[in-house]
Formats: sequence, structure tokens, C-alpha cells
Amino acid sequence: MQDLCLGQIVESTAGRDKNNKFVVLCIIDDQYVYISDGDKRKVENPKKKKRKHIKKLNHISEDIKDKLKSKQRISNSEIRKLIKSID
Repeated sequence: MQDLCLGQIVESTAGRDKNNKFVVLCIIDDQYVYISDGDKRKVENPKKKKRKHIKKLNHISEDIKDKLKSKQRISNSEIRKLIKSID
């Protein structure tokens, strides 16, 4: 099983959002995570996605990770900027 962490950039490998990049917002259990891209899937309404349908990329945002752990609010623009910076 993949070892995902909060704030990690992932790429969807299945579904209508295939090949899009997202940020992991919450790890639900060993099968599901909540992800957001800040555009179509906003932070307020993240997508529930199976871990087997995402591919982890070798980039973790420490800023977003720290904010998620301390329960601070994350803006959609922060996520969009992060995803755009690694494209």
C-alpha cells in the first residue's frame, strides 16, 4: 500500500479526472483519501478517492501539511498555486 501523507501531490489514474493533479487533504483509512485541486474540487467539497486510483508524486508541501495538522484554514488559491508550480 502507498504511504501517502497530508499535503502530498497526487495524480488521478482513473475516472473522469484522470491525469489531473490534486493535493491530499485527509487520509480517511487504508483505502480512501480526500483530495482537492482548488478549482473543480474545492477545499470545502473535496473528492473522496480510492488510493488505488491515484499515483503519488514526489512532492509534499510542508506549508499545507503543517496547516492541515494544526487545523488551520487552507485556501483554494494556495492549492492552485502549488499544483501550478510543479507542472
